[in-house]
Amino acid sequence: MAVLFYVLLAALLAVLGWLGWNMLASGRIAARSESQIPMAGKTISIGGDRIHYVNQGAGRPILFVHGLGGQLHHFRHPLFPAIGDGYRLVAIDRAGSGYSTRVSSGARIPEQAELIAKFIDALGLEKPLLVGHSLGGAIALRVALDHPEKISGLALISPLTHFIPTPPKEFGGLYIRSPLMRRVIAGTLAVPASLKNAQQTLDFVFGPQPVPADYAIAGGGYLGLRPSHFHATSSDLVAVEQDLPQQVGRYGEVRMPVGVLFGSRDRVLNHTQHGLSMQGKIEGIEIEILDGIGHMPQFVEAEKVAAFIRRIADRAFA
Repeated sequence: MAVLFYVLLAALLAVLGWLGWNMLASGRIAARSESQIPMAGKTISIGGDRIHYVNQGAGRPILFVHGLGGQLHHFRHPLFPAIGDGYRLVAIDRAGSGYSTRVSSGARIPEQAELIAKFIDALGLEKPLLVGHSLGGAIALRVALDHPEKISGLALISPLTHFIPTPPKEFGGLYIRSPLMRRVIAGTLAVPASLKNAQQTLDFVFGPQPVPADYAIAGGGYLGLRPSHFHATSSDLVAVEQDLPQQVGRYGEVRMPVGVLFGSRDRVLNHTQHGLSMQGKIEGIEIEILDGIGHMPQFVEAEKVAAFIRRIADRAFA
Protein backbone atom coordinates (compact mmCIF):
# COMPACT_ATOMS: atom_id res chain seq x y z
CA MET A 1 0.00 0.00 0.00
CA ALA A 2 2.84 2.36 0.87
CA VAL A 3 4.47 1.74 -2.53
CA LEU A 4 1.17 2.40 -4.32
CA PHE A 5 0.72 5.63 -2.39
CA TYR A 6 4.13 6.93 -3.41
CA VAL A 7 3.56 5.92 -7.03
CA LEU A 8 0.26 7.81 -7.11
CA LEU A 9 1.85 10.81 -5.37
CA ALA A 10 4.69 10.85 -7.89
CA ALA A 11 2.20 10.66 -10.77
CA LEU A 12 0.16 13.52 -9.31
CA LEU A 13 3.26 15.68 -8.85
CA ALA A 14 4.32 14.93 -12.43
CA VAL A 15 0.93 15.99 -13.78
CA LEU A 16 0.92 19.16 -11.68
CA GLY A 17 4.45 19.95 -12.84
CA TRP A 18 3.45 19.42 -16.47
CA LEU A 19 0.41 21.68 -16.07
CA GLY A 20 2.54 24.28 -14.32
CA TRP A 21 5.06 24.26 -17.15
CA ASN A 22 2.27 24.74 -19.68
CA MET A 23 0.85 27.60 -17.62
CA LEU A 24 4.21 29.37 -17.65
CA ALA A 25 4.62 28.70 -21.37
CA SER A 26 1.13 30.11 -22.02
CA GLY A 27 2.03 33.29 -20.15
CA ARG A 28 5.24 33.76 -22.16
CA ILE A 29 3.50 33.15 -25.49
CA ALA A 30 0.65 35.53 -24.58
CA ALA A 31 3.07 38.28 -23.52
CA ARG A 32 5.03 37.94 -26.76
CA SER A 33 1.80 38.06 -28.79
CA GLU A 34 0.66 41.27 -27.10
CA SER A 35 4.06 42.90 -27.58
CA GLN A 36 3.90 42.18 -31.31
CA ILE A 37 0.30 43.38 -31.70
CA PRO A 38 -0.51 46.16 -29.22
CA MET A 39 -3.92 47.84 -28.95
CA ALA A 40 -4.84 49.48 -32.23
CA GLY A 41 -7.64 51.77 -31.07
CA LYS A 42 -9.59 52.98 -28.06
CA THR A 43 -11.67 51.31 -25.36
CA ILE A 44 -15.10 52.12 -24.02
CA SER A 45 -16.85 50.72 -20.95
CA ILE A 46 -20.12 48.90 -21.63
CA GLY A 47 -21.56 47.70 -18.33
CA GLY A 48 -18.69 45.86 -16.69
CA ASP A 49 -16.88 45.11 -19.95
CA ARG A 50 -14.14 47.08 -21.69
CA ILE A 51 -14.67 47.03 -25.45
CA HIS A 52 -11.74 47.73 -27.75
CA TYR A 53 -12.54 49.29 -31.13
CA VAL A 54 -11.03 51.16 -34.05
CA ASN A 55 -12.75 54.08 -35.72
CA GLN A 56 -11.74 55.86 -38.92
CA GLY A 57 -13.24 58.04 -41.62
CA ALA A 58 -16.35 60.21 -41.72
CA GLY A 59 -19.83 59.68 -43.09
CA ARG A 60 -22.59 57.15 -42.52
CA PRO A 61 -21.39 54.49 -40.05
CA ILE A 62 -20.54 50.88 -40.86
CA LEU A 63 -19.93 48.62 -37.85
CA PHE A 64 -17.95 45.37 -38.27
CA VAL A 65 -18.41 42.28 -36.05
CA HIS A 66 -15.85 39.47 -36.39
CA GLY A 67 -16.35 35.74 -36.17
CA LEU A 68 -15.26 32.85 -33.96
CA GLY A 69 -11.71 33.27 -32.69
CA GLY A 70 -11.23 36.49 -34.64
CA GLN A 71 -10.66 40.12 -33.74
CA LEU A 72 -11.00 43.54 -35.34
CA HIS A 73 -7.90 43.14 -37.53
CA HIS A 74 -9.96 40.74 -39.67
CA PHE A 75 -11.53 43.91 -41.07
CA ARG A 76 -9.16 46.76 -40.30
CA HIS A 77 -6.23 45.34 -42.25
CA PRO A 78 -7.74 44.00 -45.47
CA LEU A 79 -11.06 45.83 -45.83
CA PHE A 80 -10.85 49.38 -44.53
CA PRO A 81 -8.43 50.55 -47.27
CA ALA A 82 -10.54 48.83 -49.95
CA ILE A 83 -13.81 50.46 -48.82
CA GLY A 84 -12.25 53.89 -49.02
CA ASP A 85 -13.67 57.27 -48.08
CA GLY A 86 -17.25 58.36 -47.47
CA TYR A 87 -18.05 56.17 -44.46
CA ARG A 88 -17.28 56.05 -40.77
CA LEU A 89 -15.75 52.60 -40.36
CA VAL A 90 -15.85 51.05 -36.88
CA ALA A 91 -14.65 47.55 -35.97
CA ILE A 92 -14.78 46.00 -32.52
CA ASP A 93 -13.19 43.17 -30.64
CA ARG A 94 -16.19 41.21 -29.39
CA ALA A 95 -16.27 40.77 -25.61
CA GLY A 96 -13.50 38.37 -24.57
CA SER A 97 -11.74 38.56 -27.94
CA GLY A 98 -8.76 40.68 -28.89
CA TYR A 99 -8.37 43.39 -26.27
CA SER A 100 -12.00 43.42 -25.12
CA THR A 101 -12.91 41.88 -21.78
CA ARG A 102 -15.86 39.65 -20.92
CA VAL A 103 -16.82 40.22 -17.29
CA SER A 104 -20.47 41.20 -17.03
CA SER A 105 -21.76 39.95 -20.40
CA GLY A 106 -22.10 36.37 -21.60
CA ALA A 107 -21.32 34.30 -24.68
CA ARG A 108 -24.89 33.56 -25.74
CA ILE A 109 -26.00 35.10 -29.03
CA PRO A 110 -28.75 37.34 -27.54
CA GLU A 111 -26.28 38.63 -24.93
CA GLN A 112 -23.71 39.46 -27.59
CA ALA A 113 -26.39 41.18 -29.69
CA GLU A 114 -27.42 43.22 -26.65
CA LEU A 115 -23.82 44.33 -26.14
CA ILE A 116 -23.59 45.41 -29.80
CA ALA A 117 -26.77 47.47 -29.38
CA LYS A 118 -25.35 49.13 -26.26
CA PHE A 119 -22.07 49.83 -28.06
CA ILE A 120 -23.98 51.55 -30.89
CA ASP A 121 -25.64 53.81 -28.33
CA ALA A 122 -22.46 54.46 -26.37
CA LEU A 123 -20.51 55.48 -29.47
CA GLY A 124 -23.40 57.52 -30.86
CA LEU A 125 -23.59 55.61 -34.15
CA GLU A 126 -26.67 56.64 -36.12
CA LYS A 127 -28.27 53.41 -37.40
CA PRO A 128 -25.11 51.84 -38.86
CA LEU A 129 -24.91 49.16 -41.51
CA LEU A 130 -23.88 46.06 -39.54
CA VAL A 131 -21.26 43.81 -41.18
CA GLY A 132 -20.91 40.36 -39.63
CA HIS A 133 -18.40 37.65 -40.58
CA SER A 134 -18.94 33.96 -39.72
CA LEU A 135 -20.29 33.79 -36.13
CA GLY A 136 -20.48 37.58 -36.32
CA GLY A 137 -23.15 37.02 -38.97
CA ALA A 138 -25.35 35.11 -36.54
CA ILE A 139 -24.87 37.87 -33.96
CA ALA A 140 -25.65 40.57 -36.54
CA LEU A 141 -28.86 38.75 -37.48
CA ARG A 142 -29.81 38.67 -33.80
CA VAL A 143 -29.28 42.43 -33.55
CA ALA A 144 -31.67 42.83 -36.50
CA LEU A 145 -34.23 40.63 -34.73
CA ASP A 146 -33.97 42.00 -31.19
CA HIS A 147 -32.87 45.60 -31.82
CA PRO A 148 -34.00 46.52 -35.36
CA GLU A 149 -34.27 50.20 -34.49
CA LYS A 150 -30.49 50.36 -33.91
CA ILE A 151 -29.32 49.50 -37.45
CA SER A 152 -30.11 50.22 -41.11
CA GLY A 153 -29.16 46.92 -42.70
CA LEU A 154 -26.94 43.84 -42.70
CA ALA A 155 -23.99 42.85 -44.89
CA LEU A 156 -23.11 39.27 -43.96
CA ILE A 157 -19.81 37.69 -45.02
CA SER A 158 -19.58 33.88 -44.84
CA PRO A 159 -22.21 34.01 -42.08
CA LEU A 160 -23.24 31.27 -39.68
CA THR A 161 -27.02 31.22 -40.22
CA HIS A 162 -28.10 27.68 -39.26
CA PHE A 163 -27.18 25.38 -36.40
CA ILE A 164 -24.47 22.78 -37.00
CA PRO A 165 -24.92 19.84 -34.55
CA THR A 166 -21.29 18.77 -34.95
CA PRO A 167 -18.61 21.45 -35.39
CA PRO A 168 -15.77 20.79 -37.85
CA LYS A 169 -13.19 18.40 -36.44
CA GLU A 170 -10.60 21.17 -36.75
CA PHE A 171 -12.59 23.06 -34.06
CA GLY A 172 -13.15 20.00 -31.87
CA GLY A 173 -10.60 21.12 -29.28
CA LEU A 174 -12.68 24.25 -28.64
CA TYR A 175 -15.85 22.38 -27.74
CA ILE A 176 -15.50 22.19 -23.95
CA ARG A 177 -18.89 22.19 -22.25
CA SER A 178 -17.68 22.27 -18.65
CA PRO A 179 -16.99 25.89 -17.58
CA LEU A 180 -14.41 24.66 -15.06
CA MET A 181 -12.53 22.50 -17.58
CA ARG A 182 -12.71 25.33 -20.13
CA ARG A 183 -11.02 27.67 -17.64
CA VAL A 184 -8.36 25.11 -16.66
CA ILE A 185 -7.51 24.14 -20.25
CA ALA A 186 -7.45 27.79 -21.36
CA GLY A 187 -4.84 28.58 -18.73
CA THR A 188 -2.62 25.54 -19.26
CA LEU A 189 -2.79 23.39 -22.40
CA ALA A 190 -4.70 25.48 -24.93
CA VAL A 191 -2.11 28.06 -25.97
CA PRO A 192 0.85 25.69 -26.52
CA ALA A 193 -1.45 23.31 -28.41
CA SER A 194 -2.87 26.16 -30.50
CA LEU A 195 0.63 27.29 -31.42
CA LYS A 196 1.58 23.75 -32.41
CA ASN A 197 -1.53 23.29 -34.59
CA ALA A 198 -1.75 26.87 -35.90
CA GLN A 199 -0.70 26.17 -39.49
CA GLN A 200 -3.09 23.24 -39.86
CA THR A 201 -6.01 25.25 -38.43
CA LEU A 202 -5.29 28.31 -40.57
CA ASP A 203 -4.95 26.20 -43.73
CA PHE A 204 -8.44 24.86 -43.03
CA VAL A 205 -9.95 28.29 -42.34
CA PHE A 206 -8.37 30.08 -45.32
CA GLY A 207 -8.35 27.18 -47.78
CA PRO A 208 -8.32 26.68 -50.66
CA GLN A 209 -6.50 30.04 -50.69
CA PRO A 210 -3.15 30.22 -48.88
CA VAL A 211 -2.84 31.95 -45.52
CA PRO A 212 -1.68 35.55 -46.12
CA ALA A 213 2.00 35.95 -45.32
CA ASP A 214 1.29 38.90 -43.01
CA TYR A 215 -1.70 37.35 -41.24
CA ALA A 216 0.11 36.69 -37.94
CA ILE A 217 0.78 40.40 -37.34
CA ALA A 218 -1.28 42.56 -39.73
CA GLY A 219 -4.22 40.14 -39.56
CA GLY A 220 -4.00 39.87 -35.78
CA GLY A 221 -3.43 36.12 -35.79
CA TYR A 222 -1.04 36.10 -32.84
CA LEU A 223 -3.72 37.60 -30.58
CA GLY A 224 -5.44 34.21 -30.56
CA LEU A 225 -2.49 32.77 -28.62
CA ARG A 226 -3.70 33.93 -25.21
CA PRO A 227 -5.68 32.07 -22.51
CA SER A 228 -8.43 34.71 -22.36
CA HIS A 229 -8.97 34.57 -26.10
CA PHE A 230 -9.17 30.76 -26.12
CA HIS A 231 -11.64 30.81 -23.24
CA ALA A 232 -13.91 33.30 -25.03
CA THR A 233 -13.71 31.37 -28.30
CA SER A 234 -14.60 28.08 -26.63
CA SER A 235 -17.46 29.75 -24.74
CA ASP A 236 -18.78 31.23 -28.00
CA LEU A 237 -18.75 27.85 -29.75
CA VAL A 238 -20.55 26.05 -26.92
CA ALA A 239 -23.17 28.83 -26.60
CA VAL A 240 -24.29 28.64 -30.24
CA GLU A 241 -26.40 25.52 -29.69
CA GLN A 242 -28.50 27.30 -27.05
CA ASP A 243 -29.90 29.99 -29.32
CA LEU A 244 -29.28 29.46 -33.04
CA PRO A 245 -31.89 26.72 -33.65
CA GLN A 246 -34.67 28.97 -32.32
CA GLN A 247 -33.27 32.04 -34.10
CA VAL A 248 -33.60 30.42 -37.55
CA GLY A 249 -37.38 30.38 -37.27
CA ARG A 250 -37.46 34.16 -36.81
CA TYR A 251 -35.57 35.26 -39.91
CA GLY A 252 -38.79 36.25 -41.61
CA GLU A 253 -39.16 39.04 -39.03
CA VAL A 254 -36.18 40.95 -40.46
CA ARG A 255 -37.40 44.05 -42.30
CA MET A 256 -34.32 45.83 -43.63
CA PRO A 257 -31.84 45.49 -46.52
CA VAL A 258 -29.76 42.33 -46.11
CA GLY A 259 -26.96 40.96 -48.26
CA VAL A 260 -25.06 37.67 -47.97
CA LEU A 261 -21.65 37.04 -49.52
CA PHE A 262 -20.16 33.54 -49.57
CA GLY A 263 -17.28 31.68 -51.16
CA SER A 264 -18.30 28.57 -53.07
CA ARG A 265 -15.43 26.57 -51.56
CA ASP A 266 -15.85 27.60 -47.93
CA ARG A 267 -14.60 24.71 -45.78
CA VAL A 268 -15.86 26.10 -42.47
CA LEU A 269 -19.47 26.90 -43.39
CA ASN A 270 -21.15 25.38 -46.43
CA HIS A 271 -22.33 28.13 -48.78
CA THR A 272 -25.49 26.20 -49.68
CA GLN A 273 -26.54 25.46 -46.11
CA HIS A 274 -25.74 28.92 -44.72
CA GLY A 275 -25.97 31.15 -47.78
CA LEU A 276 -28.30 29.98 -50.53
CA SER A 277 -30.70 28.56 -47.93
CA MET A 278 -31.45 32.14 -46.82
CA GLN A 279 -33.18 32.88 -50.12
CA GLY A 280 -36.84 33.54 -49.36
CA LYS A 281 -36.34 33.62 -45.60
CA ILE A 282 -35.80 37.40 -45.59
CA GLU A 283 -37.72 39.56 -48.01
CA GLY A 284 -35.49 41.20 -50.61
CA ILE A 285 -32.30 39.44 -49.47
CA GLU A 286 -29.35 39.69 -51.88
CA ILE A 287 -27.02 36.69 -52.14
CA GLU A 288 -23.67 36.70 -53.94
CA ILE A 289 -21.41 33.66 -54.33
CA LEU A 290 -17.72 34.09 -55.10
CA ASP A 291 -16.57 31.13 -57.17
CA GLY A 292 -13.63 29.17 -55.77
CA ILE A 293 -13.22 31.31 -52.63
CA GLY A 294 -12.98 30.04 -49.06
CA HIS A 295 -14.12 31.30 -45.67
CA MET A 296 -12.02 34.48 -45.54
CA PRO A 297 -12.93 36.46 -48.68
CA GLN A 298 -12.08 39.79 -47.03
CA PHE A 299 -8.40 38.76 -47.13
CA VAL A 300 -8.25 37.28 -50.64
CA GLU A 301 -10.88 39.33 -52.51
CA ALA A 302 -10.93 42.58 -50.54
CA GLU A 303 -12.07 44.70 -53.49
CA LYS A 304 -15.05 42.43 -54.25
CA VAL A 305 -16.04 42.31 -50.58
CA ALA A 306 -15.73 46.10 -50.33
CA ALA A 307 -17.92 46.52 -53.41
CA PHE A 308 -20.51 44.19 -51.83
CA ILE A 309 -20.51 46.22 -48.60
CA ARG A 310 -20.84 49.51 -50.46
CA ARG A 311 -23.73 48.10 -52.49
CA ILE A 312 -25.65 47.02 -49.39
CA ALA A 313 -24.77 50.32 -47.71
CA ASP A 314 -26.37 52.19 -50.63
CA ARG A 315 -29.59 50.27 -50.05
CA ALA A 316 -29.47 50.57 -46.27
CA PHE A 317 -28.78 54.31 -46.23
CA ALA A 318 -31.11 55.24 -49.09
